[in-house]
Amino acid sequence: MSQPRTADPSAAVLRSQYQRSVAQYWNAERDPVNIRLGEVDGLFHHHYGLGDYDPAVLDTPAGDRDEAVIKEMHRLETAQADVLLDHLGDIGPGDALLDGGSGRGGTSFMANMRFGCQVDGVSISEEQVRFANNQAAERGVADAVRFHFRNMLDTGFTSGSRRGIWTNETTMYVDLHELFEEFGRLMSFGGRYVCITGCYNDVTGGRSRAVSQIDQHYICNIHPRSEYFKALTANNFAPISVVDLTAATIPYWELRARSSVATGIEDAFLTAYREGSFHYLLIAADKIGT
Repeated sequence: MSQPRTADPSAAVLRSQYQRSVAQYWNAERDPVNIRLGEVDGLFHHHYGLGDYDPAVLDTPAGDRDEAVIKEMHRLETAQADVLLDHLGDIGPGDALLDGGSGRGGTSFMANMRFGCQVDGVSISEEQVRFANNQAAERGVADAVRFHFRNMLDTGFTSGSRRGIWTNETTMYVDLHELFEEFGRLMSFGGRYVCITGCYNDVTGGRSRAVSQIDQHYICNIHPRSEYFKALTANNFAPISVVDLTAATIPYWELRARSSVATGIEDAFLTAYREGSFHYLLIAADKIGT
């Protein structure tokens, strides 16, 4: 007699073939640009960096140069996370935060260290969730920082339960109107949402060749700048701060292009930023309605 089939637990989380392909990509990802940088201090990020790099690292003797460049790149990506957290506003130990598309958990741990509050991260990559929860256990914060195999379009968390939510380079994988509808449901009145993202420039007229190369490389769908503001206002979020970080991220890409962990996509980013077809934005928005 044949045994009954066991239901696929991912079926309730992955809502489309596209999401399944994205999850497969990140489940298999072992990119040194993420792993080696995280090994510097145990904070594993999945985003880019901000600020000028120290040019002295490129003059480091050959035997130590690679390690010096890796440490400097990690400093810049951690600085980016600090800028994001700076914009979350007044968060206290009794508040709850959500990291939408939490990767290997770096920014969630930084938020917990800074605010002393509960942080939940969600990802459609089971491997990322496993890795991040192991990190939480090793850090002794598994009771306060938890990672879940869930879809950020349908998190399952209680309505109004979040004082702060952020996405750090993850919105290009989802429909913005669906995303901000879910975040609007989760956010308490006056709560703050912060997004750092790459978006293409509406003024230049659609995706440039370089932006299309980035899409193809990461299996993503970069949105136009205007779509963020349309979707936020449609879901009762009022932008309070918009910061163009484009110039501040170019040095990171220049250093990464000269590093041992370059992936081949660096020229596309630098071209897109320099020609003005691609912007690196921070958007902070407050929940103003129900």
